[in-house]
This record gives sequence, structure tokens and C-alpha cells, in this order.
Amino acid sequence: MHDLVARYIETWNEPAADARRAAVAEVWTEYGTYSDPLAVVSGHDGIAGLIGAVQAQFPGHVIRLAEDGVDAHHDIGRFRWELVPAAGGEPVVVGFDVAVAAPDGRLATVLGFIDKAPAT
Repeated sequence: MHDLVARYIETWNEPAADARRAAVAEVWTEYGTYSDPLAVVSGHDGIAGLIGAVQAQFPGHVIRLAEDGVDAHHDIGRFRWELVPAAGGEPVVVGFDVAVAAPDGRLATVLGFIDKAPAT
């Protein structure tokens, strides 16, 4: 699960749309789902599209795994993440995700929670 979450985070930081779509296909099952308070998407195109939209909303930022890493058992992992300026600095968004792996070792579901977001 630790490696799968690391690869998941990498997909969120892939700037090239074609490479991002390919990375999503490697990390997620074709029926994979992602949901958080702001979005519900499924499938490779939906997930890759959401990631691209977040990147467009926060240019110059990257997602990093929080220092406490991944807590996992069986096919489930939970972890905190931060959206930070690529050049360094304080997080502008902080979240907590729960990931469920499919039998083939790819992601089947990610349930996201946002703990800190910019004021609107």
C-alpha cells in the first residue's frame, strides 16, 4: 500500500496530460472511483480530468505525502497529504484520504476529506 500511495501522489503531480492519463491507468482499475467533498469521478478519464482541473486551479503547486506517511492494513490505506507551492512553503490545502486496493494491486477507490482549504 505504501508504494501504491506513492504512485497515486505522483499522478497528482504529473503535469503532462497524456503522461498523467497513462499513470492513472497504471495506478487505478478501469472502474476506479474517487470522491471528496467537491468531486465524484470514476474511470481513468474522469480521474485524470479531475487531477488536471486541480492543477489548473492551483498552478505551481504540488501534492506531497504528510510526514506521518501511510497507515495500512489488508487492502486499505489512510494518509494525509498537503498541497504546497512547488518552490516550498506552507500548505494551501490539507487533506486525508482512505484508499482501497483492488485484487490486482491497483486502486479501486479513494475517499478524500479536506481538512484545510483556502478561504473563498
